Amino acid sequence: MRIGELSSRSGRSIHTIRWYERQGLIPGVERDPGGRRLYTELHVSWLDLMDRLRRTGMSIAQMREYTALVRKGRGTLRERQALLTAHRARVTATIADWSVALRLIDAKIDFYGEWLTTGERPGRRPAVSATRPMTRAARRERVGTRAG
Repeated sequence: MRIGELSSRSGRSIHTIRWYERQGLIPGVERDPGGRRLYTELHVSWLDLMDRLRRTGMSIAQMREYTALVRKGRGTLRERQALLTAHRARVTATIADWSVALRLIDAKIDFYGEWLTTGERPGRRPAVSATRPMTRAARRERVGTRAG
């Protein structure tokens, strides 16, 4: 398939696909005799993976490293697995931090809802507890909930 079809199949713009390719993040792109890029179904899946990795905070450098390992073939399976395992741990930690932040935001929304309903500022509430030690960001958020 050509880049226009890849764009419509993957939901990414032609500009985005070309950017990913310039960054070395799309392996196995072949060209026809006229020099036009030819893509396969694997490229649709690959773009989805790259997009997910980027959205979950993987750096472009790490994505390049992962792509380079894929290009090297089967001999890099353990390295690829290790890279993705480390990324997964970072994503899991981020989700935990965001879950704490979301609970704090929900508490603040409820606080304002009660204030709007009763017309009076609600009294102090117990702090939202986390299931793991608070990060600096979570502590800053916690202080923000007391500020009103």
